[in-house]
Amino acid sequence: MRAGFLVFTVASLMLAGLSATANAESAPPTPPNKRNCQNTVPFNTWLADFKREAIADGIRPEIIEETIGGMTPDQGTISRDRKQGFFSQTFIEFYFKLATKSREQMGRTYLQRYADIFDRAEKEFGVPGAVITGFWALESDFGAGMGKLPVLHSLVTLAWDCRRGDMFREELKAAMKIVQRGDLTPDQMIGSWAGELGQTQFLPRHYLNLGIDYDGDGRVDLIRSNADVIGSTAKFLSEMGWRRGEPWIEEVRLTKELPWDKADLAIQLPRSQWAAWGVQAVGSKQLPADDFKASLLLPMGRNGPAFLAYQNFHVYTDWNQSLTYAMTAAHLAARMAGAPNLKRESGNVVSLSYEQLKELQGLLKRRGLDVGEIDGKLGAGTRKAVKEMQMKFGLPADSYPTAELLTALRGRS
Repeated sequence: MRAGFLVFTVASLMLAGLSATANAESAPPTPPNKRNCQNTVPFNTWLADFKREAIADGIRPEIIEETIGGMTPDQGTISRDRKQGFFSQTFIEFYFKLATKSREQMGRTYLQRYADIFDRAEKEFGVPGAVITGFWALESDFGAGMGKLPVLHSLVTLAWDCRRGDMFREELKAAMKIVQRGDLTPDQMIGSWAGELGQTQFLPRHYLNLGIDYDGDGRVDLIRSNADVIGSTAKFLSEMGWRRGEPWIEEVRLTKELPWDKADLAIQLPRSQWAAWGVQAVGSKQLPADDFKASLLLPMGRNGPAFLAYQNFHVYTDWNQSLTYAMTAAHLAARMAGAPNLKRESGNVVSLSYEQLKELQGLLKRRGLDVGEIDGKLGAGTRKAVKEMQMKFGLPADSYPTAELLTALRGRS
């Protein structure tokens, strides 16, 4: 049985919403991993200090009491945040598990049902409706899976905890300000253990600063108002740098050998160059041989599915740093806009197992290459190191770990 190697922590999937930074109102970056840190400040001491800080930040004492009065830390939230659990999947396995036909169909239904609102949002912010529904589908199944936990309890726990306390202190204050502004009551703040709110999973500071009242009822409600969800998500994506009228991703076919080292998100070349190297559009649509720049993405190497990613695709990787998640969300949106589905057989590529990838990472690190943590995850650092070693060994430099590369490393270590 073929084993996958794209490994995702449980926490990273639960944080798959707006945990990345936006250009306008961005959350602070997550600090280096402090998974094993110990909480040394008693909660009551911390809470007294936090309350003073919140009052200084303009939050009324009665709001503080209403939102977090009587709370104590939830050990279950801390355990989830530090959990080492994982599962392994290739890109194509991950894609077909999340980008389902039912989600595509529901997205098309929503695009028709709320056509006037989507049109208004695209005119105002430049973001197509299909892009919004793509995120909407993956983040909460159009509101069916927003989470069932009291967000304020999660936030106060994570704000006190030593691992990411500085970040979540700000998120907790933002959640209090949402209540103070009158958008939601504390009881309505039900969501994920990681503190995200609403149908497209906004962190509280994004909700507070980028959420908009799009239905005109006088408050921002990203839990129950579909109009507010559409308008706020469009605004957020616009602030993240979405370019009006430009594409984001398209599946392509590779018809001949090409300089595989050019297949890299960091490398943008004119479509005319990709066309000259035998890159063709899928279906009846022709790949324009123009100067419009794109990157070639090969998530499973030169023998797997292939995509051209445009500048707008970088908004997806800002939304979620997992390339696999970003590509899944982007192509699901493309399907909702009329593109054909991928073919499962395009993922019939031999993959390293989790243990094999860990071994390969160790061998790369022994050669002085930076792969980050040896964790069996195919992240950007590992891809870069793989590409560098493939070039050194004279192998096709498509950044994809293979048994051939592992064998070569074993023989020369």
